[in-house]
Amino acid sequence: MTDSAPRVEVFYSYRSPYSYLAIARLRDWALEDGIDLLVRPVLPLAVRSPEFFHNLNPLGPPYTHRDAQRMADFLDLPFEWPSPDPVVMSFDPIEIPEDQPYIHRLTRLGAEAGRLGNGLDFTYEVSSLIWGGGDWTAGDKLKNAAGRAGLDLEAMDAAIEADPELYIGLIAENQSAHLAAGHWGVPTMVYEGEPFFGQDRIEVLKWRVRECG
Repeated sequence: MTDSAPRVEVFYSYRSPYSYLAIARLRDWALEDGIDLLVRPVLPLAVRSPEFFHNLNPLGPPYTHRDAQRMADFLDLPFEWPSPDPVVMSFDPIEIPEDQPYIHRLTRLGAEAGRLGNGLDFTYEVSSLIWGGGDWTAGDKLKNAAGRAGLDLEAMDAAIEADPELYIGLIAENQSAHLAAGHWGVPTMVYEGEPFFGQDRIEVLKWRVRECG
């Protein structure tokens, strides 16, 4: 990657189906066109702002499930709602416990992958595992996904355990920058201060980068 490569930030949640539906296309674009694509992990709305789901129209969750599956079929991507869900919650009624055994670890691992300079490949591999079907926590699946990105999962976990406040701070910085860019949802891509929300805005984002030369 050259210093002159266009930089695009991606505010990303490992629990977001639409983030997953975007990441392969974003990664391909970065590799093909030399884009400096920086993945900035944030916690999902269910954890950041649980009131969002409490106030959500009850038609929202079933439509999201249906639409995400349809979009995955359109893109010819494997897709199953994760088991276990990275966010432990129930939908009827909406209940989101404070104890979340998966999403904090995943988000901190994403932050550590970014610190190690390989957030994009890590995010692609881990998201493909989470949303691709089957129990993504089983055996060495997560370790192997990190390995495919050239990273050592045990070393990453050890670094996070040694200084958890560092990663809490990094994620908080990402969330502040996400809001400052002008949106709250994921995936939000930001180029030259302009936000592009949603996996359906990738082509518009590419057009903007080309337009800016």
